[in-house]
Amino acid sequence: MQREFDFAVFIGRFQPFHSGHLQVVRTGLEKADRLILLIGSSWQPRNPRNPWSHQEREQMVRACLSEEDNRRLLCLPLMDVPYNDEAWVRNVQSTVSGMVTAHYTTPHRRARIALIGHRKDHTGFYLNLFPQWDSVSVENHRKISATPIRERYFSEEPETVLRTMVEAEALPRPVADYLEAFRNDALGFAQVRDEIAFVRKYRDAWSDAPYAPTFVTVDAVVVQSGHVLMVERRASPGKGLWALPGGFVDQGERLLDACLRELREETRVKVPAPVLQGSIRRQAVYDDPYRSARGRTITHVFYMELAPNADLPKVKGGDDARQARWVPLADLNPGMLFEDHYFIIQDILGLV
Repeated sequence: MQREFDFAVFIGRFQPFHSGHLQVVRTGLEKADRLILLIGSSWQPRNPRNPWSHQEREQMVRACLSEEDNRRLLCLPLMDVPYNDEAWVRNVQSTVSGMVTAHYTTPHRRARIALIGHRKDHTGFYLNLFPQWDSVSVENHRKISATPIRERYFSEEPETVLRTMVEAEALPRPVADYLEAFRNDALGFAQVRDEIAFVRKYRDAWSDAPYAPTFVTVDAVVVQSGHVLMVERRASPGKGLWALPGGFVDQGERLLDACLRELREETRVKVPAPVLQGSIRRQAVYDDPYRSARGRTITHVFYMELAPNADLPKVKGGDDARQARWVPLADLNPGMLFEDHYFIIQDILGLV
């Protein structure tokens, strides 16, 4: 069968995979010999916005397709790069290029590639970023959104929610079955449910404010001899995840003073304050609108580079930190880091 394209590319988070996504996948498989599905927000810890790993989301997708369609589907994880759009675009380009090189077998003709998605929602932005490819816009099926599905699943009675979503044709039956099994068998369900409940309670405390609040925080990126100082979070949100030492700015407190105070409280780092202050190499603001589930939170980050030394300063967890330790930069695992702290480290150190 001669199809219009050799490859169609569909980028999405699929949290969870719903009937609107399935319509795009089926259209892609109709129009192209192979569909490359790039699963965004990969390698992140479970959290209210990203409850499922890229492997779990791939299983949801494949459960909805026939054996033949699955053979033509190529699923790959795609990491977010929230503070460097160019790096994200480069990642997409290189990933697709690799798949085309591996699976295209007509050397005398250039591969025909199309990016597919909903032009009238957030994926419409993607359709404009890759002018070297054709674009295929698919009508948004019933205007389904993953966000309310996700929130209802974790906040209400899951069995009732899933049945309602299937009856409304918002969720494919195989995905509902997968989510039912996830609720019964996975510890991750309770983890995300409890975090959503915490966030809702946190936001309710500000519900009487005349306008949505914006929070200001500070974080410290302290580096010495190829190690970065990290703390393990003691409480929700992100309990058990590793984070940069930091916190909220007190009233009447300057940003740098707040950063040095939080750094001292959470790590007990044995470095005098004047040395820390004199080690500041860069300051930057990180303001991704979705960086914190608690609400709009803008953080000011101070990068401190201590002089190389074989003996790293002693640290000890305190205040909101269960423990503190020096982590080799090469050992940082984005799946174990809180919020966008992995991306902050990558950006402020120029590692992206």
